[in-house]
Amino acid sequence: MSEPILVAVAWPYANAEIHVGNLTGSYLPADIFARYQRMKGRRVLMVSGSDAHGTPITVRADAEKTSPLAVYQRYHATFLELFQQLGLTYDLFTSTHTENHFSVSQKMFLALLKNGYLYRDRQLQWYSLTQQRFLPDRYVEGTCYICGYPNTRSDQCDRCGNVLDPEKLINPRSRIDGSVPELRQTEHYFLDLAKLQPQITEFLRARESYWRPNVLRQSLGLIMTEGLKGRPITRDLDWGIPVPVEGMEGKCLYVWFEAVIGYLSATIEWSHLIGEPEAWHAWWHSPDARSYYFIGKDNIPFHAIIWPGQLIGSGETLDALLGSRDPKPFVLPHDVPANEFMNLEGQKISGSRNWAVWGRDFLSRYDPDPLRYYLTANMPEFRDTDWDWEDFIKRNNDELVATWGNLANRVLSFAYKHWEGVVPDPGELTAQDQELLATVEKGFETVGQELEAVHLRAALGESMRLATEVNRYLEQTAPWLSIKTDKAAAGRAIYTALRAIDSLKILFAPFLPFSSEKLHRYLGYTEPLFGTQSTLSVSDSLGEHTVLRYHPEGATARWQPSQLRPGQPLQPPQPLFRKLDPSVAADERARLGQPA
Repeated sequence: MSEPILVAVAWPYANAEIHVGNLTGSYLPADIFARYQRMKGRRVLMVSGSDAHGTPITVRADAEKTSPLAVYQRYHATFLELFQQLGLTYDLFTSTHTENHFSVSQKMFLALLKNGYLYRDRQLQWYSLTQQRFLPDRYVEGTCYICGYPNTRSDQCDRCGNVLDPEKLINPRSRIDGSVPELRQTEHYFLDLAKLQPQITEFLRARESYWRPNVLRQSLGLIMTEGLKGRPITRDLDWGIPVPVEGMEGKCLYVWFEAVIGYLSATIEWSHLIGEPEAWHAWWHSPDARSYYFIGKDNIPFHAIIWPGQLIGSGETLDALLGSRDPKPFVLPHDVPANEFMNLEGQKISGSRNWAVWGRDFLSRYDPDPLRYYLTANMPEFRDTDWDWEDFIKRNNDELVATWGNLANRVLSFAYKHWEGVVPDPGELTAQDQELLATVEKGFETVGQELEAVHLRAALGESMRLATEVNRYLEQTAPWLSIKTDKAAAGRAIYTALRAIDSLKILFAPFLPFSSEKLHRYLGYTEPLFGTQSTLSVSDSLGEHTVLRYHPEGATARWQPSQLRPGQPLQPPQPLFRKLDPSVAADERARLGQPA
């Protein structure tokens, strides 16, 4: 059960704060899955980092009259703060602006070139007459020629999600000054996806039985209807990774090509940080390794088509360039469980209009587990969902507080008061007691199956259903009444409930790590469920970058039922969650759309 599991998480553009749509789209589901897999005893590596080279960063820098480096560093710092507050357990959260990432990306380029999967060609690209330079794709907006959306960027439509040919854009305009650019020829390298199509198709066919319909529709469906063609992987830019061949000075690797290489480069960086430079091979070459890519639906083509193509096309040649003495093919994605979008109060989230619930702002007023709970219960796994403030408060109060939090608190408080702060001795359990424990313990199979399939909403729902079963058991056994006449019967019921709660603590732990850790201590355990997080400053030839690391050492959480012992000392309990005033919804709604 120790097979390597790579949890590869979408790289956020370091040009804006992170909102709830980002969190539920990829970052939170990845953490839930990683925590569960660690509890199963598997060798988990969860990696990602800030995407420092995308044109969103240069657009922001131009607007602020500062440098792309300054923009990236500022937002990277906010990501590290948020991820620690929310408990996202990255084994390494790094950046694309590192010497290591530059090197790995350039080596993949050279491997693809050597293997015949890159070609050089001229193409039309938008050129600004007013600025006398080629415009990166995100500097040009217009009308999507597929769905008619009037404010699409020229490389991909935010409404329909399709990857676009920039030269087909209708009514193009520069984002910088609103001027109309013209098409001019420029020379670039292209990834020969047409040549790779048979292998990519075979890769996708092997995953038809378990990939999500939206992922297959945007990958295999696209190939079957349109086929693949070459895509440029370089751009006329001065911020990014230089193209490592002569004659391409002033050009950089296209961000969509190099950012996905970050999954590999981050694994390699992690290996060096722990002092085991060869450790990364376990996740990229082992036959039993499985990799999961947590992304939003707008990134499906890049992870389900292009990234597998890059891995297939570079193969053993890249492995040799990376120093392997026995070069091997790379492990291809096992699953790409892409989520749909979360909207806000019935409208699309918009940072420019401040129509968003920002992660750090939310956590300045609320606790992290209620946010994790609502985003999971409302996760857009198969369709778009909506953040609604009244619904958030209702779910917090009716489900998190009333069903689960009150169950744990009242049973622990009752036990602590009436059995001198220890777990009562139940004597011989009744059939009813054993039936409840069997029902809850069955959850390690049913909830686990949903988690293995990355059906996180269903897994959380099943866990909450089991908490309801424990509440029903207590209504039937009524230890609050029998304590007056039959303390032994009350003790048996309380012990049974405590043991069920101890198991539920584990079932909820991937979703609600902070409250589960508190409950773990209230139940008398002294060793922590989970490890710790820390930041580290790393220096290289590009300067310093700060990384976030999760340290699993000392974690005791295991995906198995409770073995709670009678007589185990309990700690004085406190409520796990706060009940929220319904009037808060109006206050929070009033914030929306106001200047930040």
